[in-house]
Amino acid sequence: MDELELLKKDWQKNNNTFEKKSSSDLYAMLHKKSSSLVKKLFYISIAELIFLISVNVLPFVFSKSYRQHFNKVYNDSLLNQSIEVLSYVVIILFVILLFRSYKSITVVDDTKKLMKSILRTRKIVKYYVLYNLTFIVVLVPYFMYKAIKTNSSEIDLEHLTNFQIFKLIGGIFLFTLLFAGVVWFIYNLIYGIILRRLNRNYKELKKMEV
Repeated sequence: MDELELLKKDWQKNNNTFEKKSSSDLYAMLHKKSSSLVKKLFYISIAELIFLISVNVLPFVFSKSYRQHFNKVYNDSLLNQSIEVLSYVVIILFVILLFRSYKSITVVDDTKKLMKSILRTRKIVKYYVLYNLTFIVVLVPYFMYKAIKTNSSEIDLEHLTNFQIFKLIGGIFLFTLLFAGVVWFIYNLIYGIILRRLNRNYKELKKMEV
């Protein structure tokens, strides 16, 4: 049992004088925990940004064959470059918004404002995860199609039977769903645990407001 649960038990079983003191202590503890959780979200987002840059930049810099293949498949279109820029813009914006949430929680000294900061943080993370899942579902089939079309010497698209086309589309669709599922699982594992704790803090603060 953690400090918060022990404090709540003491708060419930003691007199009104102690209850007022415990209420203040409980708020301070919830404030500290919420600030710590948002700080963790911020650090995770920084790690994700570094990982994204590493995955995209390092192979491009150190592998000539990868660079040639990438330029052949994806670098011939303004759309491809725009998508890549957008992905970086979104995650940088996500990092900035989380940092602002963390700063707002650390300076707030009002229960309602703290509750609003927690709600805002939850929305930021949920919208970010939703964006990434939508990004995957929409763009993975497009990039797979581009890769197949570029390697058309290996797969003769013009002479495929209806059944072969159906299998190809089904394979792309299945891969997209599996990939989106894996990403959702990872985000749910990493961000979900912290969001559930933030949500628990929010509920405790709401009880204090009643």
